Amino acid sequence: MTIVMLVGGLVLLVAGAELVVHFGTKLARRLGISPLIVGLTIVSIGTSAPELAVGIDAMIRGAGSLVLGNIAGTNMVNLLLILGLSAAIRPIVLQQQNLRLDLPAMVVSAALLVLLSLDRSLSTWDGLILLAVAVVYTWLLFAAARRQSRAASPSDVGSRAVSPDLDEPRDAPRPPAGPGRLVADLGLTIVGIAIVVVGADLLVRGAVGIAESFGISETLIGLTVVAVGTSLPELATTLTATIRGSRSLAVGNLIGSSTYNLTFILGTSLLFGPAQVPVERQLAFFDLPLMLAVVLLCIPVFVTGRGISRWEGIVFVLAYAAYLTYLIAFRG
Repeated sequence: MTIVMLVGGLVLLVAGAELVVHFGTKLARRLGISPLIVGLTIVSIGTSAPELAVGIDAMIRGAGSLVLGNIAGTNMVNLLLILGLSAAIRPIVLQQQNLRLDLPAMVVSAALLVLLSLDRSLSTWDGLILLAVAVVYTWLLFAAARRQSRAASPSDVGSRAVSPDLDEPRDAPRPPAGPGRLVADLGLTIVGIAIVVVGADLLVRGAVGIAESFGISETLIGLTVVAVGTSLPELATTLTATIRGSRSLAVGNLIGSSTYNLTFILGTSLLFGPAQVPVERQLAFFDLPLMLAVVLLCIPVFVTGRGISRWEGIVFVLAYAAYLTYLIAFRG
């Protein structure tokens, strides 16, 4: 049965990711919104739904450390494994918004979580603080989208220049934006996200079942199987977007998911837990600081050359392989 869950989950992930990338990009073009913004908001929050489900369930069961371990492990997967694989397939060119807003937001969110965890506990008030950061970040994203929309002029229509946020020429024909077509594209994008979430749930349940049958510890499952499993929506969506050439959607999805994991997902989860959630010493002084170190590593990588080269992507993947080897060898 667990094998069936694994295979079925993988099939649903691939099908759902195709729907999300295809119709999410079409929706953005119909509305005149950058796919980067769509990736940073709608797709990011949608593909982070597995982390939210795991977080709320774990908090209700009193397993707060599992939530933090999943958040830390998921962001390690996002930034090292998935972003690295995407760059290894096709070098990534970053946009100005990635450097001016998205990267600082991710760094601030990671640093804030580490600081809040130093006393080895997280409270409901800490959750509200993280949620407030998520709200401010989302507001800034849409403010940036409005500025982009106002900056677009009719003279751009005949230009062959490449848009700074779209991976296509500015004169690429925009699909008709009738109400029916908009609703259809939005509906199919939501259906795609739902399929991805269901697929991830099946795959994680199957993987956890196999892991438990071999007697692997719950801590290792949380840091590896659950973290990788709940990151599968981001993996499927990002790799599909990369192969299809929608690089802005791919990068936006990863950075947005990492930021929302630290703020919206964890902040919401803390509201369902006790007033004070204990944080294990290993998480407070190793796993979370290590995640922050990876986030800080993104600064020089992103800024130099305003992109991620193929060899840097390979280094990211190898770094995650080393981290996973450490977990299995010393934390199992």
